[in-house]
Amino acid sequence: MVLFSEANLQETHRMGRIEVICGSMFSGKTEELIRRLRRAKFARQRVEIFKPAIDTRYSEADVVSHDSHSIASTPVDASGSILLFTSEIDVVGIDEAQFFDIGLIDVCRRLAEDGVRVIVAGLDMDFKGNPFGPMPGLCAIADEVSKVRAICVHCGELATFSHRTVKSEKQVLLGETDEYEPLCRKCYQRAREEDVKRSGLVISD
Repeated sequence: MVLFSEANLQETHRMGRIEVICGSMFSGKTEELIRRLRRAKFARQRVEIFKPAIDTRYSEADVVSHDSHSIASTPVDASGSILLFTSEIDVVGIDEAQFFDIGLIDVCRRLAEDGVRVIVAGLDMDFKGNPFGPMPGLCAIADEVSKVRAICVHCGELATFSHRTVKSEKQVLLGETDEYEPLCRKCYQRAREEDVKRSGLVISD
């Protein structure tokens, strides 16, 4: 009798799946995405990587982590464009998924149903602590969700929130350490209260 592991069965039947890597800023989401994609390439799988065209912080085209690891990618303006580049592809990687339109959920579902392994990385919450873009829907339909966490810069505990340190109420504001800091829940609540005192803003859901 021949025994097959779960991995063997997935490769034999080309079973599609959706993997979501989520967390706050500086938690290592993109680094983990790059690690999984490089392993897939090493296994000689056909890999295609996408990122939102608006994200040009480190590179116009490459996906780059905060620790400067990078991998070539295709910038796209809308989630539907991903389907134009994924014929005969085994693995699709998508970075900064929170910046995509809500149609990304259906795109990922369709790819998985076609037998593609889809690996998505993105912020699960915006700077107000609210669910961000298509990420909640992607977590709901995912076969696997990995929540990675940063270290709170105030107290050293595990951080799950991205606190914005500059004055702006726009949901989408590209930035790095000059604009954001990772905080634990307690420090995040305290920081948001201090924001209100300084600026007179009303914290809304």
